Parts: sequence; C-alpha cells; structure tokens
Amino acid sequence: MPQKSDNLKPDHQLLYQTHSPFARKVLVFAIEAGLQNRLEVIHHETSPTNRNDAIFAANPLGKVPVLVLPDGMTLYDSLVICDYLDRLQGGRKLIPHKAPKRLHALRLHALAQGMCDAGVLYRWETARRPQPLRYPPLAEGQKAKLIETFDYLETSLDPEHPVTIGHIALATGLEWIAFRELADFKTGRPILSQWYEEFGARPSMTQTRYSGQTHD
Repeated sequence: MPQKSDNLKPDHQLLYQTHSPFARKVLVFAIEAGLQNRLEVIHHETSPTNRNDAIFAANPLGKVPVLVLPDGMTLYDSLVICDYLDRLQGGRKLIPHKAPKRLHALRLHALAQGMCDAGVLYRWETARRPQPLRYPPLAEGQKAKLIETFDYLETSLDPEHPVTIGHIALATGLEWIAFRELADFKTGRPILSQWYEEFGARPSMTQTRYSGQTHD
C-alpha cells in the first residue's frame, strides 16, 4: 500500500504539463507512492518552437517534468524524478532494487518511453509540422514502431504483475496515444486492451486526465 501523506504539506514543486505523457508519468507515480501531498504541481506550456524561460531556468533542455527539491536543486528527466520519489517513500518500491524484478520493470519502462518517443515523432510528421515539410516515410517508420510495440505487449504483458514504474509509464503512454488519436492499440489485442482499461480505472489515473493542446 502507498505511504500515507495526508498530513504532509507540499515541500517539492513539480513543473508539469497537462498533456505530456512524461510529466503525467511522474504525477501518477507520486500518487501510487502516496506522495502526492508532497508536491505542488505547477503547469507550464512547453514546446520545441515556443521557449518557456521559467523551464529553461530549471532545466537547460527546456523540458518538463522538472522536480524542484526543498533545497532548490532541480531534477530531470522523468525516470530520475521517479527514482528520487521511490527513495522518498516508505511503501513497496515501484522501482525494485534487485534483479530480475528491477530489470523487468526498467525494461518495460524503456519500452513505454520509446513508444512515446515514437509517438511524438509520428505526431510531428502527421499533425504538427507544416504540410510541405512532412516526410511520410519517417511517419510510417514511427507508426511501425508503435504497432510492433502493441503486438509485443499483447503477447508478453503479465496482467497480474504488481505495479511498477514500467506499468505506470505504459498506462500513461497508451492513454496519451489515445488522447492524441495516433494509433489503435485495442482492436485485436484483448489482453492489452483489458489491462489498459483496468489500470486506467485506478485513482492515480482518473485524477490526472490529459487536457489541453500544444502551443507551437
């Protein structure tokens, strides 16, 4: 069970974006770890084409999420932040310490992270980049990565496995793909589809729904 934090006041700031799968991963992780009351969540709009000076001041890459610690130190990217939060909480670890559980969790996280990266590139080539500048072969290559990932998950995902960072990254990533209407991962994949629906009903997911649009 997550560690209770009802009586704790926010002593960290999470620089966030309501339509980022990477930022949402961190917030869902914090809720699963029982640390949500330790975080003051501050929304920031970021884009590779629209500079946000406040984010660049906290992260020279200009990207969210960023976690601001009580002493002012900033942490990025999402995996580093989740590792920090997991060490902060006193419940069951969401990033297991020992192999093989640790390797399985981090491998699933890497797959989910790569899935989102492919989705971002696919979206650039199909929606965000001006039409004359789009490169269809790159779009098709990224979509193929998505489809291959969905098919792999259908045959390898263990629906009964305890929640880890890998499952959190996967659920938030899949919901982002659905939110952006990038690709269908449900049709013909009953195991993945059922797992997604069940995980999506968790309070950590229902409390953090995606919203908003990218401002380029």
